[in-house]
This record gives sequence, structure tokens and C-alpha cells, in this order.
Amino acid sequence: MRRKIYAEMLRWKQENGRTALLIDGARRVGKSYIAEDFARREYKSYILVDFNRASSEVRDLFIHYLDDLDALFMYLSGYYGVKLYERDSLIIFDEVQMFPRARAAIKYLVSDGRYDYMETGSLMSIKRNVKDILIPSEEHHIRMYPMDLEEFLWALGNDTLMDLIRACFRAARPMGQAMHRKAMNYFRQYMIVGGMPQAVQEYAASKDFDRVDSIKRDILTLYRADIAKHAEGYEMKVESIFDSIPSQLQRHEKKFRLSSIKKEARFREYEDALFWLDDAMIVNTCYNSTSPDIGLKLNMDRLTLKCYMGDTGLLISHAFDENGLVSEEIYKKLLFDKLEVNKGMIVENIAAQMLAAAGHRLYFYSNPSREDSRQRMEIDFLIAKSPAGSRHNISPIEVKSGKNYTLSSLQKFRSRYAEQLHTPYVLHTGDLKEENGIVFLPLYMTPLL
Repeated sequence: MRRKIYAEMLRWKQENGRTALLIDGARRVGKSYIAEDFARREYKSYILVDFNRASSEVRDLFIHYLDDLDALFMYLSGYYGVKLYERDSLIIFDEVQMFPRARAAIKYLVSDGRYDYMETGSLMSIKRNVKDILIPSEEHHIRMYPMDLEEFLWALGNDTLMDLIRACFRAARPMGQAMHRKAMNYFRQYMIVGGMPQAVQEYAASKDFDRVDSIKRDILTLYRADIAKHAEGYEMKVESIFDSIPSQLQRHEKKFRLSSIKKEARFREYEDALFWLDDAMIVNTCYNSTSPDIGLKLNMDRLTLKCYMGDTGLLISHAFDENGLVSEEIYKKLLFDKLEVNKGMIVENIAAQMLAAAGHRLYFYSNPSREDSRQRMEIDFLIAKSPAGSRHNISPIEVKSGKNYTLSSLQKFRSRYAEQLHTPYVLHTGDLKEENGIVFLPLYMTPLL
């Protein structure tokens, strides 16, 4: 299946010689597949060293032979039965977090210059995976997310719809009733299937929601196993946060409340657990920016956050878990927009997923003032205009899952922060329109912001 990250990988190869490419992403987003597919297409030969399975003999090579690279390459070539060609072979370190010494060796391998190097993995920043190594500066780091809406459309054999969506977005022109209805139908399919490649592949082949849900449930089981295995010392806290995500998101105010996990819980007790889930890219963390000006990060309140699932398809399988399998009836209600509950959390989660995949750090704005109702407001997301050329830099975004809604928080926000505002957006189920200085975008245009 076509992935946009392939173009980034090609740019790296064309400009290469000084760095290894590190692809970081959640389990099962397709890192290993895309790395090997790229190697097969773009190089004369390649070696894939999977450190999840690599023998002690292979691991020992990176301990004993870094001062004799001729011997290292000779042993690797012999062990894997692959001839290496200078400047036309790629060596892939798959699941490199399982053996940090190999990651540290990148400094010497890149300096040697004979071959290209690619690393794939997850949990690249947690203490256990960087302990006692010098993180190489010779890495070009890119993040791989679940398939985005356009990649999902490609997988379903539609190569043209996103081009039309993009053209209408740029021209600020409505799609029109027929095309809007078609685009929303595809969007809902994407929302409920999600972007995990195995689930998308199964849906494209069978359109069987039971099979799709079974695949997503296997991925959730894998995540739980990873938590038990790799979140040493705080696995119970990580699992508690993971299990509470659906209930946290279905509340009207979606800020994460540790008190709902454990009475009198403190952020410092759960900070490592939250970071673990974020670093594993199982979740997308959204922080409160207390003052919306050019530097959203400068005003970030790390103690006030929202925790979205990294993939909305997985969220649905995680949330509707009563019988061990999400019924096809629930999937069809979501597909035809007939589900009465939980819809808001699902739509807001997919908006967060699409914004993150488009390269945005996630921020929101919340002022819970009890003294002044004019100051009390919550804005779902804030994004900064790029490049930042003036004070009018910040776009507030409200996400609406139904047809009947109010915009009181957005109006208060516009009034209070007029000097900082760029374009205010409402992401909704209707077609594109502009009213009173607010741009209303159909949800499927979110990736274009």
C-alpha cells in the first residue's frame, strides 16, 4: 500500500551520506514493511537485522568489531548470505530499541561511509532504551503515523477524491452536495476502520467489520503485552491510563483527570507513565497553552492535558469492549451517522489524529474560571500559522460532531484574543462555508490545515 513517508525516504537517500534514517512509530504502523520495501526497490542488496530476533552472535558483532569494520561487514554478509555493494547496499536495524548498542554504533558506521543505514523502532526516548549509550547525532529522525485519509483512499482504489478536496480547500469553495456526501462517506469509513495497515488491508479486501475489529483487537492486545514487558516499574500506571482513555474522552471536558484513576493521584507519580504512552506513539498528547500567542509551547501547561488514542479505529475497538468484539451493528451505526452516544469523542480523536499526522504539535486552550463567565471557555485545538509573520498567528479550532451546536467558547476567544488570531475554524459534518469571519470546514479537510 502506498505510504507518503516513502517520498521522505527517497529525499533522504538522494541527500544522504552523512546520516542514518531513523523511523519512529507505534507498533504495527508499517515501519518494518516500508523499510524493507524501500530497500528492495532502491538498492542492489540489503540486510535486515531484526533485533527482536537477532542471535547473540549477531549482537556481539556490534560490541567486538566496531574497531574492525571490515570484519563486521564480512561477518554480517556471511551470516545473512547477502553480498554488500559499496554505496548501493542498505543495512536495516529493525526494532533497534531492543539493542541500543547497535544504535550507538551508527556514529562509526555512517562515518565509514560504505553503506546506507536505516533504523526502525518505537520507545526511542525512554530511559531504558538510551541508558549507557551516546545517542548518535548522525540520525535523521522521522515519525511514522497510521495511514492518513489520503493513504486510506489510495488503499480503497480512489486516487482522485483527495485531489478534488484539496482544490476546493485552496479555492475556499464548497464541494457540492453530491461530492460532499461521497467524501463524508469515505471519511466515516476511515474514522471507524482507522489507519493501521493490517486493518485497512482487510477492510479493502473484505469490507467485513468483524474481521477488521478482530485485527484491531489483536493490536490492542500487543500494546498491552508491550506495556507489561517494557514499562518496567510503572506498568500498572501505564495500563491504568491506557484503560481510562475512552472514559476520559467521553466526558464533556476532555482534560485528563488522574483523580478518576486514583483518588488524590499526583501528576509527578504518573508523569513517566504518560510519557511512555506518548513515546510509544500509542497516544497523541494535547497540552493546554495558557496564552495563545506566537509561541504556543512557551505557554504550555504540562499538568493540564488531553490524551487521545493515536489511531481512532483502535479507540473504537478499545471503547466498545463489552463483549470482546465490537458488533457490526455499532460499526454500521457509525458509518451511517446513527450512533447517539460517544460520537463526540470519536470525532475529536480523529481530528487530533489528522492534525498530528499533518505535523502539528497538539495544543488546546482552557480557562475554567469560576469568577467570570466571560473568561470561562475551552477551545479544542490551537494551531500556529506557518511561517509566523505577524501577531495574527493563532487559529482556534472547534470540532463539532452533530448538526446543532453553539460556538460560545469560540466567540469569547475571538473577542479576548483578537490581536493574536489568524483564521478561526469549525470542523463539522457540513460542507465548506464562511460566516462572520469563521471558516467552517468539512471534517475531511482537517489534514490540509
